[in-house]
Amino acid sequence: MKKLLLIVPSLHQGGTEKVCAATAKVLQPYFDIQIVVFDSRDIAFDVEEIEITDFGLPSRPGKVGKILNVWKRAYKLRKLKKSEEIEIAYSFGPTANLANIFSGKKAKRWLGIMSYMDMDSPWRLKLFCRRSEKVLCCSETLHRMMEEQYHCKHVYTLQGFFDIAEISKLSMTGEAVLPWQDGRIIVSMGREDVVKGFWHLIKIFSVIHEALPDTKLMIIGKGEFTEYRKLTKELGIEEAVFFAGLQRNPYPYLKRGSLYMLTSYFEGFPNALVEAMSLGLPAVATDCMTGPKEIFEDKYGILLPNMSPEPDMNADSIEPDEIRAAQSVIKLLQNDGEMEKYSRLSVERASFYSKEEYIRKIREWSLD
Repeated sequence: MKKLLLIVPSLHQGGTEKVCAATAKVLQPYFDIQIVVFDSRDIAFDVEEIEITDFGLPSRPGKVGKILNVWKRAYKLRKLKKSEEIEIAYSFGPTANLANIFSGKKAKRWLGIMSYMDMDSPWRLKLFCRRSEKVLCCSETLHRMMEEQYHCKHVYTLQGFFDIAEISKLSMTGEAVLPWQDGRIIVSMGREDVVKGFWHLIKIFSVIHEALPDTKLMIIGKGEFTEYRKLTKELGIEEAVFFAGLQRNPYPYLKRGSLYMLTSYFEGFPNALVEAMSLGLPAVATDCMTGPKEIFEDKYGILLPNMSPEPDMNADSIEPDEIRAAQSVIKLLQNDGEMEKYSRLSVERASFYSKEEYIRKIREWSLD
């Protein structure tokens, strides 16, 4: 079997980290797999059967610290590639990609563009195109941007994959401990990060809750959410909002939802959105860069206009876009037929992103 090295900054919570861990597991029968992390603290994914090497080089503050880190990581990676006779090195995200390209040509270098935010550095992207054998984008939109803006000739689309049977099984393993026993739950999942637009979500929910008092909101993900908790108090919806925290198995919580809502300003390929859809949750999402429009295809979910990226924790200020978003969700929640239709469509669309197609692509590309 060919030796495939996966490189990721950490295996803590996050979509990129989850994709790396899942890739390692599904490719085990076909490749000799190893994972390199720069920091192995707080591993959140099941990778116990995978060989992991920790470089012990977590992120450092300041420009000088970041530059030193790139070279130290690249040096260690070069040695590892040589000693382990690695044939393909596939890195996830910009910091891992930099270490990969500067670690020499001992192995074929595959670079993963995992988010629209990865597109913020033209010099880096030009470097990626020049120094790699493959650039793998998590969405078709990012693929087109790499071709059109950077004339990259070896760029490919590799979207996430989802094992619906496994997600369903995990959703019935363990119990979701919630503060309520009844009511319809709007759910969203993601770490505390400004790009997730959770202040929009909370304000939208406050309008929904006023119209439909039985509705609840649950946010799953790592973070203190201090400002967001304060916002719920000021909006008078504190008892109807639950911050579930980081869950190693989030699927029992997702399964309790009546509807999934994404309010991000930026994404790459929103894995949590498709995971919720695989459990039959009707989905509503902002038309952010990138992912939801590509997933919904004007059919499989309700697409909202993207909203302001500037955090606004003022409870007295609810934007027209937030009110319109709330009205769309209220209309959906009040129509049982539409809810059932989007539930069916969610499962149908999630099944499109099969692990078999993901494996097929990587195995085929490995022969190049």
